[in-house]
Amino acid sequence: MSFAVPPRQCVSLLGPSGCGKTTLLRLLMGIERPTEGRLSIDPQLAGHLSYVFQEPRLVPWRTSLENVRLPLELAGAAVNGTKNEIEVLLTSLGLGERMSNFPRELSGGMQMRVSLARALITKPKVLLLDEPFAALDERTRFRLQDLLLDLRARLDLQYVFVTHSISEAVYLGDRVLLMDRTGQIDTDQTIDFAARDQSLKLTPAFNERVSAFARRFTELEAS
Repeated sequence: MSFAVPPRQCVSLLGPSGCGKTTLLRLLMGIERPTEGRLSIDPQLAGHLSYVFQEPRLVPWRTSLENVRLPLELAGAAVNGTKNEIEVLLTSLGLGERMSNFPRELSGGMQMRVSLARALITKPKVLLLDEPFAALDERTRFRLQDLLLDLRARLDLQYVFVTHSISEAVYLGDRVLLMDRTGQIDTDQTIDFAARDQSLKLTPAFNERVSAFARRFTELEAS
């Protein structure tokens, strides 16, 4: 495959299971290395990417606040002055009353918000998200979609978002890349909705985009 992502553009990645979406995300993060070809990341972004997994992957014996503090500890950063910063971040994500709770005391949606806070505490410029809302109920999923859009606006975030949901891909992406089974890009389409909230999903324009991707997705899965 070959593609480039300009500054501030948020991209959704779609494709059949096993086509390489997660592998591509791990390559971008540096978790894996390419065996051939070239992957280039703007030097200004180097060291400013954070990864959000499909599952929250919280440390069970640490509170919400302690889980968010973990990447700073692992990086050897001074954490004494960051407690207030973590508290402000968790409060902004609706977890002000849950800072002292352990993961087992949180709902799935709350755990994912803690996971997002953990990714954001290092002040990344780009978030790489691997189906983070896949296991959530629809209502919680919609709330977290809007939370991600809000974080993008407030923090000037850019993201690459892997999902199996065509509606979610169109809703969250300025651009949707649809991969085929071989890992190549089959469709590369810009999504140019000016404003996004859940009412957008009821519009003919939105549903036309979703339907077009759905038809092509079905063809790729059948091939």
